[in-house]
This record gives sequence, structure tokens and C-alpha cells, in this order.
Amino acid sequence: MALLFHATGWSQEEWLEELAHQAPWLDVRTAENIGDPEDITHALVWKPPAGLLAGLPSLRLIISAGAGVDHLLSRPDLPDVPISRVVDPDLTRRMGEYVAQQALMHLRRQRDFDACQRRREWCSDIVPPTAPEVTCGIMGLGALGAESARLLRLLGFRVAGWARTRRYIEGMRCHAGPEELNEFLAATDILVCLLPLTPETEGILNTDLFRRLRQDGPLGGPVLINAGRGRLQKDADILAALEEGTLKAVSLDVFETEPLPQESPLWNHPAVTVTPHVAAVSSPRAVVAYALRQIARMERGEPPENLVERQRGY
Repeated sequence: MALLFHATGWSQEEWLEELAHQAPWLDVRTAENIGDPEDITHALVWKPPAGLLAGLPSLRLIISAGAGVDHLLSRPDLPDVPISRVVDPDLTRRMGEYVAQQALMHLRRQRDFDACQRRREWCSDIVPPTAPEVTCGIMGLGALGAESARLLRLLGFRVAGWARTRRYIEGMRCHAGPEELNEFLAATDILVCLLPLTPETEGILNTDLFRRLRQDGPLGGPVLINAGRGRLQKDADILAALEEGTLKAVSLDVFETEPLPQESPLWNHPAVTVTPHVAAVSSPRAVVAYALRQIARMERGEPPENLVERQRGY
């Protein structure tokens, strides 16, 4: 039994050190030192290069090192083996913190106060609304969406949710399917998108959707927070919606092209907050522990946790 580790764009050394620390007994391979491919039974990967997984005849399980799995499901050479996506308290907490931080920033009109500070103006006439006046609508009600909803409710926000299929979360109304999307959007002041990327959700954050958000709310217009996947949104539509006033402000952690190109107007737009895909960074310590737990479950004859349904895309 051997584990293949590969994470494009991340520090391999940090992860390999964590694997050696938590599982000194485990035979860990890399793409550069793969050895006999027939030895590899498990793979812990993020955006593996084309062909890497296809050449592993003994592979029994693929574990995505991050919450998303579109980097795997989009590959035509993906082996027909189970895929486990990370659902971990550390990652979930990080996402909840990010969403709460951004929602509070927009509620308290921090960007307006920042502009006043740069102009050295004492803008005491700016009076933010209170959280109970504002509805946060969360698209995507998995573990990340549920934790974000919990924290937003603790802060006093009204919270509603929407997902493609019916979900039940205590303390909030959960809308489902296309037939309930308009009702959900019409009551939303701050739209939080945590949807998985599937053929049905790609490009869902577009001009048509923005125009269906509540336009007369206490923030002076709707706000978008996208910490899901970059291809859920259309960057050009976001900029157009800001210019026409359909959106008041946005916080974006993900983009159609990453890293965000230097020439993108999103960088300098006064109503845009940019973060570099760090809302819920995978912790090597937490993800390695998760991966080892899945390997142990399989060794005991138990199914891995959080298996991906390929037909649904998550």
C-alpha cells in the first residue's frame, strides 16, 4: 500500500513533512518519485497533472486535498474509483469566519469609512443599519454554507438559504430548486455564494441573477460575496452590475481566471474587495489527518466519508 501526494500550486514540502509526522509508517510517493505505479492504492491530490491518476492500476481511492472536486471531475482521464472530498472542521471554520467578516464589513459600511479616511474626512453622517435589518441569502447549503449561516445568525442577521435540492437547517428558511430561486433572491440583501461548480451552476452569478436581488434594502443595494468557485461568476457581469447600480459592492475570493490578471479592473474598483482564494485554505495538518482517517476506514472494510456523487458533480 502506498499513497501518492500531489498538490499543484502548493508547497509540497510542508505537506510531505506533515504526512511523515502523522504517518511515519506510510509509503508516500510523489509524481517525481512515483516508483512502481502498481504499489499506489490511495491518492491525495489537488489539481493533478493530466495522466497522473490514470496510470495507477491499483488505485482504490482519490482524496481531494481541498473542498472542491471540479478539478478532478472535469478530467476525461479520471479513473473510475471513489472520490472523497474534504469536510473538516478547520476548513469549515475558516470559511465561516471569512463570510462573517465580509458580511460585517459591508453591514458597517467599512469601505465608505476607508474612503473617508483616505480623504481625511470626518464622515459622521454615515449611519450603518443593524444586522437584524439585513437578510443574508446563502447559495449552497453543505457544511460550509451551514456553518456560515450559523455564524451570521449569531451576529443577528436574518438568514435564508437556497440549494438545488431541499435542505433543512434549523433556524432558517431553505429554498430549493429553480422554482424557488426568485423568491429567495428578492428578499436577499447580501448574497453569499458557496455553491459547488457543476454544469448547472457555472456562470450562475450573472446580470440576470443580480437584477433579481432586493434593490431597495437597508444597504443601499445588494452585495455579493463569492467564496465558492471562480467559474460560478462572470467577472464582466459583476463589473457591469456595479456600474449600473444593480450591485452595491462585492467581496470576491475566487475569479474566472486565477491568479487574477494584473490588467483586471476588479483590482482597483472602489466597490470591490479582492482576496486571493484564501477564504478557506486547506490546512496540511487537518487534511492529512482526514486522509489518514479515510485510509484507515477502507482498511477496516468501511466506506470512506463524504463520497462524491459524480452525476451531481459534488
